[in-house]
Amino acid sequence: MNGLTVAILIKLFLGIGLTFNVLGTIALYRFPDVYTRLHGTTKCTTFGSIFTSASVVVYAISKYVTTGEPRFITFTIHVVIAIFALLITNPTGAHAIARAAHRSGVKPLGIVDKLAEKEAGEN
Repeated sequence: MNGLTVAILIKLFLGIGLTFNVLGTIALYRFPDVYTRLHGTTKCTTFGSIFTSASVVVYAISKYVTTGEPRFITFTIHVVIAIFALLITNPTGAHAIARAAHRSGVKPLGIVDKLAEKEAGEN
């Protein structure tokens, strides 16, 4: 790969990752209850972190190809391990928070509850 291709890939992955992270932030502020907020932020930040980490992997591999230094392979392995840890801990943490909210009696809001209230009011 030449330098231009690597730069384009890095910028593309960073742009996608940044977009997902911004969408996760918007989900945190715009969604009505804890369950939908968790869903939106968990999915978006997981994908955002994967794509930003992918840009780091592309950078490290390109540096390894050009310099031949093994520290860049070690760096790539560390990033891949971090991605796997994120893939396990992010959904697990969101599940634990949602379960705690459910056990605390937090009711979900949304279109289903609003329809139920509307139907109850008509009867």
